[in-house]
Amino acid sequence: MSAKDTSSGSGKPKSDAELRAERLKAALKSNMGRRKAQARARKASDGEEKEQ
Repeated sequence: MSAKDTSSGSGKPKSDAELRAERLKAALKSNMGRRKAQARARKASDGEEKEQ
């Protein structure tokens, strides 16, 4: 993914802003995956209806 190290090996605690950004990034990734799955399912069901 990226060269940025996200582990806590630096010894410096993360700021509130950094923690929030990480949570938002994870939530966005999760939401996008869910939306893409819904779009694929919708596209597949649309194709089946047209064939019948």
